[in-house]
Order: sequence, then C-alpha cells, then structure tokens
Amino acid sequence: MAAHGHLTVAAILVAAGDGARLGGSVPKAFCEIGGQTLLERALRPFAAHAGVRDLVVVARADQLDRAAGLAPLARVVAGGATRQASVACGIAALSEDVDTVLVHDVARPFVPAEVIDRVLAALMSGADAVVPTTQVLDTVKRVAPSGAVLETVDRSTLRAAQTPQGFRRGVLEAAHRHSAAAVSTDDAALVEACGGRVVVVDGADESFKITRPWDLLLAEAVAGR
Repeated sequence: MAAHGHLTVAAILVAAGDGARLGGSVPKAFCEIGGQTLLERALRPFAAHAGVRDLVVVARADQLDRAAGLAPLARVVAGGATRQASVACGIAALSEDVDTVLVHDVARPFVPAEVIDRVLAALMSGADAVVPTTQVLDTVKRVAPSGAVLETVDRSTLRAAQTPQGFRRGVLEAAHRHSAAAVSTDDAALVEACGGRVVVVDGADESFKITRPWDLLLAEAVAGR
C-alpha cells in the first residue's frame, strides 16, 4: 500500500458496535456472510487500494485479539462507548505523517474501489471533507410526535450518506475536539458544525449498511454473485 498522489492516506474502520439491532449472537463485525466476517469483507477494498497506506481497525476492547487475527495488516485499537468516541480512538492511533483519513463503517462491507477513488479525488481537489451519497428514492414525510404529518419533504435536495467519508486530518481532528461533548453518528456533521467545506460524491448501491436481519439476506445475495 502506498500514498495516493501527494496524499498519505489511512483508513479507520469502525468495528466496535454490538449489533443489537441485528439480533446476532456475536458483535456485528464478526457476523459472517458467505463464510467471511463483515470485518474481513470491509477491509478488503482498502487493503487492496493503491491509495491507502495504513489501516486502523477500532474494535471492542474485549474483541481485540479476535479482530487482530482477522486484520493482520491493520493496527487494532480499542474503541469507545459511542461511534464518535471510537473514531477518536482511531484518530489517536494514526501515524504522524498521515494527512488524509478515510472513516468507514464495517457494517458496509461491499464498498466498491471506485467510491474510494471518488472520495480521494475530491480531497485532492481541495475539499475539507467528502461524503459518498445516493439519491433518496422514497417519499419522505416530516412527522410530529403525535404521528401527524407536518410536511412532505422535497427529496430532490436530499441525499443518503454512506462511508467511507474522507477528511483532511487536521480538519477531522479539529472537528472532534470542537464537538467532543456533542453526539453525532456522522463525522462529516462534526466538520459542518465547525464551518468546514463538505462536498458529496456519488456512492454506490453496493455500499448499503447492514443493520437489521433483512439486510443480512441482501448481503448473502450480494456475496454469492
């Protein structure tokens, strides 16, 4: 693995979730699809990408040895109580010369290399942060706590965010410091809160997130193609 142009890139793979909504007997990162864990599948496109030099896996503290066995090319570190805290643990583990960071959820095990290419290209063009996205195809309603519909949202302005999200390292570090007391499931939102320039690129249907048992059925179909 090597630097991408003038960027020195590390990928942080977040694998510290318990997967409660998935309903499995093991943490989500170790659920198997087609005989391979989500962690192994999620690592593959980054380990094979010429633009990614370093790999960092953030796992549950009680699963470090197991994660290290599945990710021999990565530095494996313990995560925190939230996704945001786990990403901060991954940032702290980066080598000093890394200037560009990709943050990816292991729950998205099928990201195409082309999405990584697009994220890195946007960073090279000057973006502070980059989010791969897809169009929102469903009609979206904004609803009151009572269940009453307040409005139908214009979906032409909406995008569904995916990972890997890409960042200039200094921007990501500053966003985490600035928002340490905030709660966010999206690192790009932390950059937005600091006034950073966030842009979107095309994601991919294959980069869907595995959250519920139904998603595992889809993942098995994709893995068996």
